[in-house]
Amino acid sequence: MPTSRTTTAATLSAEALTLAYDDRTVVDGLDVVLPAGKVTVIVGANACGKSTLLRGLARLLKPAGGTVLLNGADIATQPTKSVARVLGLLPQTPVAPDGISVADLVGRGRYPHQGWFRQWTPEDDDAVAEALGATGTLGLADRSVDELSGGQRQRVWIAMALAQRTGILLLDEPTTFLDVAHQIEVLDLIADLNRRSGTTVVMVLHDLNLAARYADHLIAMREGRIVAEGTPSDVVTEEAVSGVFDLACRVITDPVARTPMVIPIGRHHGPQKPLPARMEAAS
Repeated sequence: MPTSRTTTAATLSAEALTLAYDDRTVVDGLDVVLPAGKVTVIVGANACGKSTLLRGLARLLKPAGGTVLLNGADIATQPTKSVARVLGLLPQTPVAPDGISVADLVGRGRYPHQGWFRQWTPEDDDAVAEALGATGTLGLADRSVDELSGGQRQRVWIAMALAQRTGILLLDEPTTFLDVAHQIEVLDLIADLNRRSGTTVVMVLHDLNLAARYADHLIAMREGRIVAEGTPSDVVTEEAVSGVFDLACRVITDPVARTPMVIPIGRHHGPQKPLPARMEAAS
């Protein structure tokens, strides 16, 4: 990221938050406090409520109970543009308008800063150029989003979120469609944003080892509830991984990052069971 900015400090939390789709409760009575200025990663098995929690925090899903608080006030009572200046969201499956160029899509990240008396400014140009440069998509600026590969498209969406320049950034599986090299590039980029600008980042990740590497604060969910939270060292233990993912594993120290690293055991690589007597005799 080429420049250093300090974003306005902002806080996001939830009290007794319940989220549901029709009659099906997905998130049940959660109290969540997201550490300001830190990177929080939400992990858990498929369908445990991770993405639903993110949608609720972003005001895309109306709570069935409880409250989401942005800067200490109920987010539901705040004007949409005011929220968008503070809180940015990259959903899991964003949809771009047909035929839109990369530069125009990233420029839409500046929409919350526009108004009747404030049109496009050099600051907006700078924000878009910085976001394109940071995500390695500057060379794609004139191309149609429709022409891009899945990995290129994902980086463009991240650029749009960065161009918004919010104090809080919510990312739902930002490494989707990316190969391992680009996954690391994107996560390094997010870490740079946090460290240089103080942006509070909340993201959902599937890879537990990458989550442990990049999180200051880790939230583990199971069946709509938070079952563990804290530093990666507190949360990523053999007992917790078994409880959250039903996965037998060993947890060692990552030789590069010195964070917890999960080594799955699996049925074919665990302790060998003795052969039945009849097979021993045959051998």
